[in-house]
Amino acid sequence: MKHLCLLLLPVTALLATSSAWSAPAADPAFDAELLAIQQAWAHVNYEMPAGDARVREFEALERRAEKFTHEHPGRAEALIWEGIVESSYAGAKGGLGALSLCKEAKGNLEAALAIDPKSLDGSAYTSLGTLYFKVPGFPLGFGNDDKAGQLLRKALELNPNGIDPNYFYAEYLHDQDRDREALQYLDRAARAPARSGRETADRGRQDEVVALRRKLQGGAG
Repeated sequence: MKHLCLLLLPVTALLATSSAWSAPAADPAFDAELLAIQQAWAHVNYEMPAGDARVREFEALERRAEKFTHEHPGRAEALIWEGIVESSYAGAKGGLGALSLCKEAKGNLEAALAIDPKSLDGSAYTSLGTLYFKVPGFPLGFGNDDKAGQLLRKALELNPNGIDPNYFYAEYLHDQDRDREALQYLDRAARAPARSGRETADRGRQDEVVALRRKLQGGAG
């Protein structure tokens, strides 16, 4: 049974970066707001209980992330985080109405890949791949397990030791009834290095790693 959208963060065809692309100039104000959005997402996603208040907080954060993207056109990082927030908002909202948010997230993540596939250690691949295996397939949605696997493996090529690509690939493998392989990637996720400023997100994801490990070792699902 497919979920409509969960993330995480919680990433269609692989899009190559333009040959004219160059790294953006340092912008402390941009970096500060990006981190603030990441931290606000972690708080809502991991520290708020499910319910109407959490949905409202995600709605407000989605507006903030959209404004950030509009203020910084051409910045892949902003597009990635707008997509992540939309995906998470969809997961909290639930129901068929969440599918439109998933489609918006897909568009933003694809746009980020077109600008810079390596941005944020390939996070667009992780998030888009996760959408592809959590969203229902045709005719209801755009889900596609083969494409999901392709994208998640690309994310791992770019960030082999990262907590997110390893966790979500493990979740994908579990969805494919490949639990023995999934445990190997959970081990990698558990050993992932800490991320400065992302302590709440790291704690929350590690809790998910533990929960999925228990599920796999217990033979559930």
